[in-house]
Amino acid sequence: MTSHWTRAHLRALTEPAAAPVIGPADAPRLLAGADLWDWWPVQDRRGAIAPVAGGMLAIFLSAPMGADPDARHGIARLRLMHRTAAGGWTDLGPLFPDGFSPGSREWSGSAVLADDGVTLAMHFTAAGRRGETVTSFDQRLFVTETRLDGLRPGDWSLPRETVAADGVHYQTDMAGGGAIGTIKAFRDPAFFHDPATGRDHLLFAASLAGSAAAFNGAIGWAVAEGVGWRLLPPLIAAEGLNNELERPHIVHRDGLYYLFWSTQTKVFDPAGPAGPTGLYGMVAERIGGPYRPLNRSGLVFANPPAAPHQAYSWWVTADLQVLSFADMIGLPRAPASVAEARACFGGTVAPTLHLMLAGDRAWLA
Repeated sequence: MTSHWTRAHLRALTEPAAAPVIGPADAPRLLAGADLWDWWPVQDRRGAIAPVAGGMLAIFLSAPMGADPDARHGIARLRLMHRTAAGGWTDLGPLFPDGFSPGSREWSGSAVLADDGVTLAMHFTAAGRRGETVTSFDQRLFVTETRLDGLRPGDWSLPRETVAADGVHYQTDMAGGGAIGTIKAFRDPAFFHDPATGRDHLLFAASLAGSAAAFNGAIGWAVAEGVGWRLLPPLIAAEGLNNELERPHIVHRDGLYYLFWSTQTKVFDPAGPAGPTGLYGMVAERIGGPYRPLNRSGLVFANPPAAPHQAYSWWVTADLQVLSFADMIGLPRAPASVAEARACFGGTVAPTLHLMLAGDRAWLA
């Protein structure tokens, strides 16, 4: 059963709850000469952050710093880092060797450590095609496995495509015109093990096939069957409201399924209503729904009005930490130039927030 996020839901939004303002000292850069963004921890099969070598392994999107921070999406590579309470962050370099990915660059996914503590499965988005001379918007979902030797991955298995856009439920043409806010989605695979059924699932950002609306964002999913995955109809559809429901993931808590995603003001239908850039979510009694919006509107919290683009790509962990990256810090509007964007782009980890959940309500602690 596909649940719908609608204009009526968003009109229920009154005064958005806002995250604290991030100052320059709150988000120091982790790597000189490199931008870091969308990131996620290595988790165990139950969704908890997996302890590795006395700390946390995390995967980031990374790119060398360039004049235009928006250009990073065209050259993104996955990067492995380790964090301990005593030593802070340690850079472990690119996750995959050069030429390994089936795409021309790598976008977001999720990482799962098996119960043996050493077998790591990496779900990721291969964007474009390896060797392409013109950057395309193709997006495909892959998984590869390795065994950890301490902090270091061994040889990765040959990437296997998990599910593909079918043109029935999910749009196959990703270009969407190529302009900001129009690009379509089949990306961001997030692993989830359902404790109620014992079955494994993948969630992903998608676009509805056959939609008459230009803004046709959706959250897709698939279920593990044998050695593969079976594609299912969308969990959430935002037809006529929003174009990109990014990095969807589920937290199972108190017997409920909390489905979260990130989206930006600029990808709402200009006809309105438009919500702020923030973390959104829905909740259900079963993984398949029906889902109803958290806080009536779906908004969990937004960036503060004084800095509406300060952070993005929120990821809620099983213990309700909220991870994100620092985007445009200290800017009360969208950047007016490439130079201003470069000067204000954080390109690093944002301060960790903490969430509270109770039934259909969600708020910052």
